[in-house]
Amino acid sequence: MNLEEIEKTDIWELYEKCSKFMSRRGIYTDTDVNYRMYNGDQWHGLEVKGVEKVQYNFIKQVVKQKVSNITSNLFAVNYSPENIENPEFTELAQKTCDLLNKKASKVFDKDFLDKKIKKWVKQAAINDEAVAYVYYGQDDNPVNEVISKNDVMYGDENEEEIQLQPYILIRQRKSISELQEHAKDLEIPNEKIKLIVPDNDTSTIAGDSGKDEVDDKCWVVTKFYRKDGTIHFDRATKYCELNKDENTQMSLYPIAHYNWEDQEGNARGIGEVRQLIPNQIETNKTAMRRALSVKNTAYPQKVVNIDSVTNPDAVNKIGSTIKFKSMGGVRASDVFMNTIPAQMSGDSEKVQTELINYSRDLNNAGDATTGNINPESASGRAILAVQNAQNQPLSDQVVAVKVFIEDLARIWFEMWKVYATDGLLIEVDETDPITGQITKTQKTIPQFVLEELSTSVKVDITPKGAFDKYAQELSLENMFTTGKITFEEYVESLDSDSVMPKTKLENILKKRKEAEKQINTIQQQADLIKMQAQQNQADALDIQAMANEGSRMMEEATAM
Repeated sequence: MNLEEIEKTDIWELYEKCSKFMSRRGIYTDTDVNYRMYNGDQWHGLEVKGVEKVQYNFIKQVVKQKVSNITSNLFAVNYSPENIENPEFTELAQKTCDLLNKKASKVFDKDFLDKKIKKWVKQAAINDEAVAYVYYGQDDNPVNEVISKNDVMYGDENEEEIQLQPYILIRQRKSISELQEHAKDLEIPNEKIKLIVPDNDTSTIAGDSGKDEVDDKCWVVTKFYRKDGTIHFDRATKYCELNKDENTQMSLYPIAHYNWEDQEGNARGIGEVRQLIPNQIETNKTAMRRALSVKNTAYPQKVVNIDSVTNPDAVNKIGSTIKFKSMGGVRASDVFMNTIPAQMSGDSEKVQTELINYSRDLNNAGDATTGNINPESASGRAILAVQNAQNQPLSDQVVAVKVFIEDLARIWFEMWKVYATDGLLIEVDETDPITGQITKTQKTIPQFVLEELSTSVKVDITPKGAFDKYAQELSLENMFTTGKITFEEYVESLDSDSVMPKTKLENILKKRKEAEKQINTIQQQADLIKMQAQQNQADALDIQAMANEGSRMMEEATAM
């Protein structure tokens, strides 16, 4: 089979056009450079002898600190109804949104979104942009796949807003066997399935390690586009068309992206690493120059007249005796000596230190931001205030993360409206008001309710950093010590992951309640015995009175 004679699919023609644009723009090569610089492969391709490839990787420290600051919060999706034009539907809409919020929380847990959000933010910091591709999974749970920047192509590379794109291409690297099985499920003819063949087009995959593969694979490209008010898609490999003009019934692209920082006229933004590379390279060059200078001049060098030494091998042995040939009045220093180490200027070290410190400080990753403060000499609130002030420049990135998660939540709602045809099943926890026992129940939102529901999405953020927790717990402790709340209320208000051992305190309260219960039981039993004794005493007095009355009546009868 001569593949050169086979006509390429229409999607592949478009894919090659977009891929050439990305190559001209340097997106593929920049991705590799950015990740190499972050991961510490900062001398990639350099071959030198006589000196080690010294480096001070402050790029990773800056990125890790900023990513940690941005993701050191709890994110929660909050759906709110907007059906204000229908007052009769308001109460049902609010209850439905409450259930959707529980469903969104389940999606966070089952899809490990906290971990994925950290990965998306890290991707954007390193490589300008992070992309999420959402598809409908089992149990009505949307799956949010992490996509590399290299694997998404926009119809308009100058438009940042995803939903305004004329079309979007998503490419995925799949095994040949997997794609052929999928093609059979789609009832593709066998002669077409045979056209799903492996390729070696791995040069544009993100990361050096990703370019090596074990199994035979090829690219499959999906094109999303808007048609008649809904999103349609085509999917194909280079020579085999899998899907054609499939209607998703959704009004939103199932794709969301997060740009680290906006760049005018660039849909993909600009990241943190790209701007630090020049300083990082110069820092490493300075470090290598210093290392080479130290190696060549900072240590004594041996100068030996080999012709005058009978045992040259002893020159490099510690404590050995060096034997000279008899040469009349020649001095030992004329045959063997050590050079005096040269003094190296401290300017190179100063320049290197300044480069590192200024790069960190100007990029908001200095000691104050990283929390390098003695907590014993400053209160938790003071440290928190300093960190919050230092983190203000990251407010744009934090807002962008919120918008990114809100975009995901809107896509989820669209999918539930379209694909939950039998109603959206939601598992909720209900607490028995009498026993306090928690049971899981299932509730269903009918599809017609989802279709009629109009919602807005808001992401709530709860700080969960170390000093946020410390300040919060200190405030609770002060309220307890001043008598504004009880010990039980104090324990109940603690977070499950608080520094104060909440579980141990709850066990203490539980033991106290059990002890109080036992004391109350014993007291009740004592009161019951006391009451019984009093009753017995009263009964005994009544019997004695009756006996006395009987004796008196007998006496009166006898006297008569």
